[in-house]
Amino acid sequence: MKEIEKAFPARIIARGETIRIEGAAKEVEQVRSLFEKLLDIIESNHIPSPADVRYLISRIKGNENVDGVLSDVVRVTHWGEEIRAKTAGQHRYIEAIRGNDIVFSIGPAGTGKTYLAVAMAIDYLKREKVKRIILTRPAVEAGEELGFLPGDIQAKVSPYLRPLYDAIFDMIPAKEFEKLNEHGRIEMAPLAFMRGRTLNNSFVILDEAQNTTSIQMKMFLTRLGFHSKVVITGDITQIDLEDGASGLAAVRSILSGVKGISFVALDKTDVVRHPLVARIIEAYEKCS
Repeated sequence: MKEIEKAFPARIIARGETIRIEGAAKEVEQVRSLFEKLLDIIESNHIPSPADVRYLISRIKGNENVDGVLSDVVRVTHWGEEIRAKTAGQHRYIEAIRGNDIVFSIGPAGTGKTYLAVAMAIDYLKREKVKRIILTRPAVEAGEELGFLPGDIQAKVSPYLRPLYDAIFDMIPAKEFEKLNEHGRIEMAPLAFMRGRTLNNSFVILDEAQNTTSIQMKMFLTRLGFHSKVVITGDITQIDLEDGASGLAAVRSILSGVKGISFVALDKTDVVRHPLVARIIEAYEKCS
């Protein structure tokens, strides 16, 4: 209530289960919309945090859509926490995955690109909408020179796949992951190992795609088989390729408008990490 009263000039009077809003018509309507959205979220079994309330206030004051924000449950972690779209951008991202076979999610760190993709993949696997999950990323940023790393192929690529492991272990216990991995239901591999394959009945995630070349991007996209979904995530402000020629940066101009392919842009307003992360991103944007 204090956050809402600070944000709007309208007067809010709470008496038991009744809330009265007084003020100019525009502010009254905005506050009413905010309370209706908060009630919707609470009815979906989530108690909004102060940060949630501040985000909703900013969206509603800007007359922006908040449908699905904090009320769209993607998956439940194995310890019972519900994974929800926490921002309007994240909700657009989830809806894009549901409605398209190929989705590109481009945005800065902390916007949930990888985490939500993994949550959707686990959900599709659990509901038997796909037979397997394939997770891949460029193994060595400047060229996948795996031979220089110690150990077998799993040991070589494991450090580069750590963010994907972290997301998966939120969704399912380690023992279940080991079983699914053993039976080929979840596969992790460097991008170079995708060449020559046709990926049917699969949910495929390419992470850190800003570090693919245009040739690698084309190779990966043409692996798509029947009854499959592909999600490509990346941050084009963090390209590690020596020549800076990212396949992710180039692909939008090539594939924009192709039916069945969706591009979702996330920005600092979609950051769901520590509030300082959004400020850091904003500071770097000002300097670029």
